[in-house]
Amino acid sequence: MRIISGIHKGRRLTAPKNLPVRPTTDLAKESLFNILNNNYHFDEITVLDLFSGTGNISYEFASRGVPGVLAVDAHYACIQFIQKTAEMLSLPITPVKSDVYKFLEGSGKSFDVIFADPPYDLPQDQFEAIIQLIFKNSWVEPNGMLIIEHSKHMDLSSQPNFSQARKYGGSVFSFFQQNT
Repeated sequence: MRIISGIHKGRRLTAPKNLPVRPTTDLAKESLFNILNNNYHFDEITVLDLFSGTGNISYEFASRGVPGVLAVDAHYACIQFIQKTAEMLSLPITPVKSDVYKFLEGSGKSFDVIFADPPYDLPQDQFEAIIQLIFKNSWVEPNGMLIIEHSKHMDLSSQPNFSQARKYGGSVFSFFQQNT
């Protein structure tokens, strides 16, 4: 995995092989950040990274100047790796070990951008539950955005707040916006 842009541009990171993850490809990540770059000033937003895995997306946001990233994952080894890497690179990432669904049932601070990359083999209703919990519990700022990465075999376009989907290889990013 590599950081594409920002203060750590080109930096390669090697995650332990035993992590239960499927990192976002560089092509998909670069395309996603091109879209986000046209919508946000990274140094002015807050980010929530759900199912953060290796922290791939969190590192990219933090490297580009996001002042605070909250990375949530249920696996202790993933959280340990993110913590160690964030400290090594002096990135403003706070890892939280939690089941994402339980985390979203609470209410807390809202975020400008929420990125969720659940396991592709989860049933569609589990993906839909993420969308419902995020908007019901006001996790997204006005003019904020939820992005869910999922398999090309899933369609989330009928969900409330859906705005667009972009396909990259076998992956799709579905975008949802807070209606203001």
